[in-house]
Amino acid sequence: MKLKLFFVVAILSLLEISTAFAQTDIVKKLDSIAVIEQKVMVPMRDGIRLATDIYRPKTDEPVPIIFVRTPYNINAWRGGEFKEERYLEAYEAVKRGYAYVLQNERGKFFSEGKWEILGTPLTDGLDALTWLSKQKWSNGNVGLFGCSSSAEWQMAIAAKGHPALKTIVPMSYGAGVGRVGKFYEQGNLYRGGAIQLFYSRWLYYNENDVARPTFPSNLSQEDLVRISRSFDLAPHRPDVNWEQAYKYLPVADIIKSVDGPKGIYDELVRRKPNDSKWYKDGLYHDDMSFKTPSMWFVTWYDISTGPNLATFNHVRKTAPKEIADNQFLVIAPTLHCRYELATEETIVGQRNIGDARLDYKGLIYGWFDYWLKGKKNNITKTTPRVQYYTMGANKWNVSETWPPKEVTIVNYYLQSNGNANSINGDGKLLTKTSEKDLPDSFVYDPEHPIPTIGGNFCCMGESVEGGAFDQSTNEIRNDILVYSSEKLKDGVEITGTIEPVIYLSSDVKDTDITVKLIDVYPDGTAYNLDETTQRVRYREGYDKEVFMEQGNVYKVQVSPMSTSNYFAPGHRIRIEISSSNFPRFDRNLNTGGNNFDENKWIVAHNTIHHSIKYPSHIKFPVMIKTEND
Repeated sequence: MKLKLFFVVAILSLLEISTAFAQTDIVKKLDSIAVIEQKVMVPMRDGIRLATDIYRPKTDEPVPIIFVRTPYNINAWRGGEFKEERYLEAYEAVKRGYAYVLQNERGKFFSEGKWEILGTPLTDGLDALTWLSKQKWSNGNVGLFGCSSSAEWQMAIAAKGHPALKTIVPMSYGAGVGRVGKFYEQGNLYRGGAIQLFYSRWLYYNENDVARPTFPSNLSQEDLVRISRSFDLAPHRPDVNWEQAYKYLPVADIIKSVDGPKGIYDELVRRKPNDSKWYKDGLYHDDMSFKTPSMWFVTWYDISTGPNLATFNHVRKTAPKEIADNQFLVIAPTLHCRYELATEETIVGQRNIGDARLDYKGLIYGWFDYWLKGKKNNITKTTPRVQYYTMGANKWNVSETWPPKEVTIVNYYLQSNGNANSINGDGKLLTKTSEKDLPDSFVYDPEHPIPTIGGNFCCMGESVEGGAFDQSTNEIRNDILVYSSEKLKDGVEITGTIEPVIYLSSDVKDTDITVKLIDVYPDGTAYNLDETTQRVRYREGYDKEVFMEQGNVYKVQVSPMSTSNYFAPGHRIRIEISSSNFPRFDRNLNTGGNNFDENKWIVAHNTIHHSIKYPSHIKFPVMIKTEND
């Protein structure tokens, strides 16, 4: 026993020594080439100061700046332990001749003021750009970089046209998109008017409470740096069983039910999709201009792929020509912000989608070199306008537009003999409709919703994993309608925006329609590609709520989906329809009430109609083969 304990202690000691050497190594490497200034308190126009870490080359020549602003902790010392990832990122940038600047948003960690998710004042971004461009070590050129919450603020700032801002590189940026085209997601809070529940978990761990620890405003930079090794001001909240927490009703009290922080969530969850508050401060909307060249990064299994792609297209369509011509897009087949994790055999969820590697680092720094350093590397001439990965075919493709010009819309109609319930039913997906209306009905009980299995989202915890997963265990349920094509004789590539048009009747005032697109393999494995939902009260637009009446049939244009997938010969194209996908989306309680403040529900009896009179169908963007294919 003593010998075993000795070896354990020895191994732990070696691990500590190894960590120390790694820490020392990266610090020494960065220190050898960089001037390091941490906890620089940058003033905003209202006197609030934002904590900023600066890593810049040791040179007398002015340098361009890569600027990352984030609500996440930038402190290299956290809980008394050294975290080296920031130093690695800074080293890469400084080595390439850039100043790498990290800044915490207003009200986060060492930054002063009050934090407001989805509402960060645009003036903070403008003031930071002005301050950075005026530093004597700056050449006046700034590029924005970051993923998710570090990208959400970039679009609205890019619309302002600050002279120092030369380019942005937003990745998985949907949290910064409010309304664009058919999407009113308001920073990913909604999909089709239903709440995306990942926010309850994300805010539990990230929002400030009614009070937070702060330091006196007169502390010196030297003191702040020293103190930050002991106090990083990060909340350390108890772990929560989110599988259970998501079930709590009312939805507005989910965070309260786990004794979480009071604040932003309480207000956000009560806002409706067209609330005037969404159109103030930090979100980008499609009535705003756009004035900045951009390299956009999107992933297929992300929480906001559709709005992200719609934003790219909106900018290309509406920006001045010299700006529109300098918009480029990469669509990777991975999860939220997981761009560089692709391997020779990339696994997303359970599905192997092949060699999805791409030289992201070379592409990004080549882009920054062009716009921030003025290097004549011809990147805007040699880089494809759109680079996208087609799953199933497992290859990168290029196009001048999104979707590619070779795409044509093909309608696939829902059909059955009135029994499409479950995989054992008779639901079909055909390219022509039937004269007879043989509708399919199912019972939607909010107490027993369809469980989320994989999907296109982020940040929901270990109990709900994103990506492609076999849906077979769900498809035996009678409250899922399953419509499948025949086995394909020839392969079919679906690339672009998928738009479901569903005809519904119900015995309740309001309910949801959920739709899922699936690639069915010859052995029956059914991999999800994308999913969506539509709260029926918003079928006529998000600026009004229109409830159903029993006995009437309603046309519902469901919030679109997006993908690029090759359905190989022998595969089937499948559509699932139901009224829940939980906890991916909050449950519609079917009452016609606010939903967010209710804990009582009604069981809905929902019917999907499909006929010439009620042509429920899916608009598929099908890639037309050319002679070179």
